[in-house]
Amino acid sequence: MAQPAIQPIELDSADPTVAREMTRWLTHLKSERRLSPKTLDAYARDLRQCLDFLCGHWGTRVTLTRFSQLEASDIRAFMAMRRADDIGGRSLMRALAGLRSFGRFLEREGQGKVGALSAIRAPKIGKSLPKPLPIASAKRLADADERAGESRESWILARDAAVMALLYGSGLRISEALSLKRRDVPRPGEGDVLVVTGKGNKTRMVPVLQNVLVLIADYVAICPHVIAQETPVFVGARGGPLSPRIIQLTMERMRGALGLPDSATPHALRHSFATHLLSRGGDLRAIQELLGHASLSTTQVYTGIDSERLLEVYRSAHPRS
Repeated sequence: MAQPAIQPIELDSADPTVAREMTRWLTHLKSERRLSPKTLDAYARDLRQCLDFLCGHWGTRVTLTRFSQLEASDIRAFMAMRRADDIGGRSLMRALAGLRSFGRFLEREGQGKVGALSAIRAPKIGKSLPKPLPIASAKRLADADERAGESRESWILARDAAVMALLYGSGLRISEALSLKRRDVPRPGEGDVLVVTGKGNKTRMVPVLQNVLVLIADYVAICPHVIAQETPVFVGARGGPLSPRIIQLTMERMRGALGLPDSATPHALRHSFATHLLSRGGDLRAIQELLGHASLSTTQVYTGIDSERLLEVYRSAHPRS
């Protein structure tokens, strides 16, 4: 199924030729680079904010010629403005990456070279380790009985438990889990693998536990809505696709009831999947494939978690500590 085309951009802060090239750039990123819709939205938002700033900074609408004459001081002023809005280092790095991408696109199209963008250093980002959940807590999140006191329909409780179990049992991103069609999920005893579509529309095979398939089958059996083979297996209260926000709110309620920290999010179940596999002797490259990471360096962050856990055990258990 073809994805919708990028709609023509309209800008108050820039000349129509800039808006035209911005539309062409986003179309290129979508069709050639196959960037995700969220990344495209972020890049478009960052560039729009930069153009708005430059319009005020220069006192005139931005043209392609003027943009190609950007100076390093202009970029630093924009970054300082964004930092004043309490924007984190990662968001600033993404904004700079988007601006550089737009600059390279203009250069390839013969619209001038924006040399100042390459002269700016990327902002430093403080490294923070993912925060996995203890094994017992991760299992409790996938237990519908933990929410027995809630005034919610039993099929919704069963659905949420099945989603949580899938996130922890297979290490999926929440978007990957909620995009699964009914045909993608084997019935218990009829398969043990899911074909998942991840970032950049890349597919990968992920093992799924039989007890997770049982939870999904139990939910489907009592769901009041018809779930066809071509529709999402997880549906909302009215039968439409289930919103990730619903699962996030469910996690917020459950972490309060279970006494879990704010770091206990749906994505923390994915972190828990990777960390618990690694602590049980899982191979790092195998975990990389299971998570769908393009680079092993992304997966290696979990070795830091495991090392930190071992040091904590050492410090608390060693008689001379």
